[in-house]
Amino acid sequence: MNLLQLLFDALSLGSLYALGALGIALIFGVMRLVNFAHGDVMTFSVFGLIAPTTAAAAPLLIGAWSTPLLVTATLALGAGLAMLSEALIFRRLRRASPTATMIASFALGFVIQNALLMLHSSRPKSINLWPALSQPVPIGSASVPGLQLLIIAVTLALLVGLVMLLRHSRVGLEMRAAAEDFAMARALGVRANRVILLAFGLSGALAALIGLFLTSQSGVLDLRMGGPMMLVAFVATVIGGLGSLAGAVLGGFLLGAVSTALQMVLPLDARPFRDALVYLGVIALLLWRPQGLFVTSAVRQRI
Repeated sequence: MNLLQLLFDALSLGSLYALGALGIALIFGVMRLVNFAHGDVMTFSVFGLIAPTTAAAAPLLIGAWSTPLLVTATLALGAGLAMLSEALIFRRLRRASPTATMIASFALGFVIQNALLMLHSSRPKSINLWPALSQPVPIGSASVPGLQLLIIAVTLALLVGLVMLLRHSRVGLEMRAAAEDFAMARALGVRANRVILLAFGLSGALAALIGLFLTSQSGVLDLRMGGPMMLVAFVATVIGGLGSLAGAVLGGFLLGAVSTALQMVLPLDARPFRDALVYLGVIALLLWRPQGLFVTSAVRQRI
């Protein structure tokens, strides 16, 4: 067993889970909303770059874009869709019950799914995105694909940048205050609309980034690609403690590490049951600590 290879695999998978969990935790922290449309925003961000009339020529279209333009357009599309959903839907439901907002997020997800289905059909599409990143890079005793290194590096850079934003900027201070006590933050002059809109924008951009990574990793665009990622990200958020950004990141990396380790140690016949074993561990963890690894005041009811 190559432990160095296992480490890079776990960090790469955990990075994707951590980014997904962070996007969910950002919104929950300021609005107490579990946005179940998060995975569909991720899918839309990648599919949205394909013109409906040229979906069959998607590989040619995407390949013609420069990398900076492609990344910028995808992140902007994800952030824009998330912010639009907040302005048109969730802003009008702020005084509604958590159940109502959760159902609204489910409904939004189905609307996005069916819009993509009408535009692109349900057939997966082959995309050869950044093929050079599939080449292995030797690091010690491990042979790590360049894409894995990129995912890990970008995730760490984003986490550092987000920490700096939250600790050393006025907007970050307002977001932290809103996450601790939203009603008090509003009473002290925090502009709720700006804070929540920014949280949605960051969440949508993170979802779009995950979509780019997954598409490059699998070489396939699939309408169902957002669902499994949303589920794992939500579980990671619950493990870390709803409302805790650090807990969400830790939960994502923990799930990535456990999944990778089980994939390595399980016999071939047992590997199809890896996810069942992972979620069995999640149940055991929540039985021991139902509130998650970190507890914040975000678990209290918002007003």
